[in-house]
Amino acid sequence: MSAESTPGRRDRRRRGLKAAAWTAAGIVALGGAGAGYLYVRLDGNIESLDIDRALGADRPEKAGNGSENILVLGSDTRSGDNGKLGGGADGGGARSDTAMIVHVHGGREKASVVSLPRDTVVDRPECTDADGGTHPAASGVMFNSAYATGGAACAVRTVESITGLRLDHYLEVDFTGFQKLVDELGGVEVTTGRDIDDPDSRLELEAGTHRLDGEQALGLVRTRHGVGDGSDLGRIRLQQAFVKALVRQIGEVGVLTHPKKLYDLADTATRAVTTDSGLGSVNSLMSFAGGLKDITPADLHMITLPVRYDPADGNRVLVREAEAEQVWDALRNDVPVPVSATGNTAGGEAEDVVDPG
Repeated sequence: MSAESTPGRRDRRRRGLKAAAWTAAGIVALGGAGAGYLYVRLDGNIESLDIDRALGADRPEKAGNGSENILVLGSDTRSGDNGKLGGGADGGGARSDTAMIVHVHGGREKASVVSLPRDTVVDRPECTDADGGTHPAASGVMFNSAYATGGAACAVRTVESITGLRLDHYLEVDFTGFQKLVDELGGVEVTTGRDIDDPDSRLELEAGTHRLDGEQALGLVRTRHGVGDGSDLGRIRLQQAFVKALVRQIGEVGVLTHPKKLYDLADTATRAVTTDSGLGSVNSLMSFAGGLKDITPADLHMITLPVRYDPADGNRVLVREAEAEQVWDALRNDVPVPVSATGNTAGGEAEDVVDPG
């Protein structure tokens, strides 16, 4: 085994690649007088929202223990190029098709990720959107209606109301950005434990190992009728497995030795996301992502919000309040989520559909 391929050296190289790939830090590698122009261009790619202003002061307290909570949403808007992607027949509008609370533990070496089923029945609080419009509270509505009603600010308000957690940051990725990012990475490799055939998400895969391009990856994280019981809970299992595979791929892609590839990846990534104003610059994103460089797929603890099927409507799920409170308490105190919180929740049928490798 050569010195270049020793495990310690390889792991250090992957951590460095991971930090660079997710941020515009690679602009430094481009060097020369043009670097400033390219930096400004990347900075201009980022769309940000002043969510703090929309939410005001009536929010949970910050943790104060070095941890951070980030709400990550995948938006299924049909506007612009997104109308051509993702399958389905929605007539317009936008919803939080995927929602995850990413809790980065103090020390920045581990993260807990809690997926929030879009079909969860919740009480949505009154909220103000980013444009200053006010939306009244509503009881017994689906979770993803918060984003559809008042956008990112209303989604954040709703999650904070449900969890009692302060959300420090917000990241949103739409269909087009997700697909382009996966393609720019050269695809992502996953292994399917069984055949997947879902015309709605335009995905057809035989059991086995596949390197998915952007369109296939989008189909995988959106399919719900091709796995499990056809509910959103089966799809969440796929999304969680894919996130781990994506993190691994980012760690392996050889961008540091290819400045043009690194810039293209940074350009795609900064165009793909909408953030809160606290992450709305290259410097902020670079600093934030740099702090996550040591987190590997093995360091991601991924769970689903404890829920049960709604006896009145099989297409809806209800929160298991006692177990959910264990999850929120653990995150609030920056400790691992106890097994007792997640051992009795619905939607386990799709657990072995995809192996992230």
